[in-house]
Amino acid sequence: MTGRRRWSTEEILDTAAELLRTSDAESFSVRKLAAALGTDSSSLYRHFRNKTELLRAVADRVLLAAMEGYHPAGDWKQRVTALAMRLREAFGEQLQLAAVWGRYGSGGTGSRLVMEELLQALRASGLPDEEVPVRYHRIVILLASLITSEAGVGAIAPEEYEQGMEQFRVAVLGADPERFPALAHFARDVRPLGADRRAAFEEILAAQLAHIEARIP
Repeated sequence: MTGRRRWSTEEILDTAAELLRTSDAESFSVRKLAAALGTDSSSLYRHFRNKTELLRAVADRVLLAAMEGYHPAGDWKQRVTALAMRLREAFGEQLQLAAVWGRYGSGGTGSRLVMEELLQALRASGLPDEEVPVRYHRIVILLASLITSEAGVGAIAPEEYEQGMEQFRVAVLGADPERFPALAHFARDVRPLGADRRAAFEEILAAQLAHIEARIP
């Protein structure tokens, strides 16, 4: 009798990533992954102890891909900015995995490469060593929040997006000026969440880096 095929860790992660392209982490399950591979869940637990560990491994592969071919260049702010934009682009191509990274984090080689570069760049800034871990943590929280938020908007279906835009226009342009005077005043200039996200990403990151620079002795 022919036994079941033994799937490699990379093949399992490839299939998991493909499933996550069309679903979110909440609906994803080891059972669904096993079904897609034509095996049973118990065989996958030989590679990963649980769903969270599996999701972290999938997210780490995005970080690893983002760091492929990366070479630090410029001053510390340019290095942090270049790294941030690489992460934004990498997760922008795999929107559902951005939410996975934002929620579950990662602990593999990709994660270590990102951590190493951020810590080296911050150390090169002239910050005292005791300040570096704190500022590193703030930057990672900021990047995860911005990338996850942006991916959430990007994952919305076109018809849902248009419906949201219509609700936005009604809520803003139709605001009662007596009850919402500021909103009525700025209504035609207020932008929806989906607008100019790259520019907003860069501006928010630059503000954080300027704040760090102000703390350098």
